[in-house]
Amino acid sequence: SLFGLANGIISAVLVTGILPIFENIFKITTDISLLELSDPNHPLLKKMVVEAPGTYHHSLVVGNLAEAACEAIGANSLLARVGSYFHDIGKIEKAAYFSENQIRGDSTHDKLSPTMSSLIITNHVKNGVELAQRYKLNKKIIDIIKQHHGTGLVFYFFKRAMEKVPDEKIREQSFRYPGPKPQTKEAACVLLADSVEAASRALDDPTPSRVKGLVRKVINNKFIDGQLDECDLTLKDMEKIARIFTHILRGIFHTRVEYPEEAGKTTD
Repeated sequence: SLFGLANGIISAVLVTGILPIFENIFKITTDISLLELSDPNHPLLKKMVVEAPGTYHHSLVVGNLAEAACEAIGANSLLARVGSYFHDIGKIEKAAYFSENQIRGDSTHDKLSPTMSSLIITNHVKNGVELAQRYKLNKKIIDIIKQHHGTGLVFYFFKRAMEKVPDEKIREQSFRYPGPKPQTKEAACVLLADSVEAASRALDDPTPSRVKGLVRKVINNKFIDGQLDECDLTLKDMEKIARIFTHILRGIFHTRVEYPEEAGKTTD
């Protein structure tokens, strides 16, 4: 009995100590290392909470969406969730330039040209990769950071540029992310979850039918733009993802009953 107990303890210690070495040698990712990264006390996540709280909250919701999507299609849900937590760490340095961290009606882009604004927005991918490498994050997490926008178009600033100089030809390529496009199902789920969550925040009246229409529109646009061409997602997978996104977002935008106030009392 003592030998068996000692064997269990020694095995646990050896696995914990040797596992990171084997992960580096064979370029594999285990659930143990992913669970360590998901700890909210990770220095990068704590930094995001303080300097970019809106981005942090956005990343949590994206994590829930991406995890559920991967479970629905049989992909690595834990990798998608942890990758979502870190996918926008590149926004920390210039948090005020991203809408989720801005006070309503006060945009730092008002004084910038559309080209400069687009450059700041697209650079958060490059900054995120550099920050992830500095903190020695797992390679699969870094890949998700690189691929979570693919080569997508920053449509808002592209449209603004065309409105400002209608007689000049604006190069669409200058307003696209550098890529690469998602190479795995997990990266594709993070891309779709990120886009759907951001778009849902602009819904004025998020009724169930509008949420469903928005989810399908976003996924179709990404498919038509070719952002899902280099991963293994099938049309059946995308249908499952659309259903699970719609279900979760309907829960997020649920209605509340308006409680009557008691005479002489105010609500907090």
